[in-house]
Amino acid sequence: MSGCGRIIRGVIFDLDGVLVSTDEMHFQAWKELADREGIPFNRHDNERLKGVSRARSLDIILEKAARRYSEDQKSAMASAKNDRYRELLAVLAPRDALVGAGEMLTGLRAMGVKLAVGSSSRNAREILRRVDLLRLLDSVVDGTDVSRSKPDPEAFLLAAARLGLRPAECLVVEDAAAGIEAGIRGGFSVLGIGDPKLLTGAGRWLSGLSKSGAAELIAGW
Repeated sequence: MSGCGRIIRGVIFDLDGVLVSTDEMHFQAWKELADREGIPFNRHDNERLKGVSRARSLDIILEKAARRYSEDQKSAMASAKNDRYRELLAVLAPRDALVGAGEMLTGLRAMGVKLAVGSSSRNAREILRRVDLLRLLDSVVDGTDVSRSKPDPEAFLLAAARLGLRPAECLVVEDAAAGIEAGIRGGFSVLGIGDPKLLTGAGRWLSGLSKSGAAELIAGW
């Protein structure tokens, strides 16, 4: 929820759907795994996986499974999915950053705003490096740094701490309902990227980062 008269000194971005989109790669990797196991899985099902951890995503997929899996089997399946996903990531390049992402980060840095990514992805640093955005960030919190996935605010709280800021001094930028909830629960101002009807609770909404300048992004909270 937006604050009253807050001065934004730091911005914490989600990764997928905000700075870059690897949704199709995630879908393809999960779809291949589901098909091998004979589990129904489509794009509508895939929407439930946005913003949640790999382990939780697998649990959601296995809700439709005809059999039960041991923890060892689930761990092996999650690893196989990630291996396939990393193969697909090999084609990522700077051109794959979402429109406006690089310009927004550059503009905010020029204003002295501290920047971080708070993501549940364990591949966040590699993705950011491949799309040439890692160099513009002060900190990256990913799935290797936290034990609780969104909507728990752990990733955002850790990112704020690494920036040396309080949550009230930071803006969270998210495209998933779980991330919006995490930002609100953590005491952050929250900007939603996407459809306002699906991102209830955010203080403001944009269809993409290219729709706002750096100054406008952090003003008026």
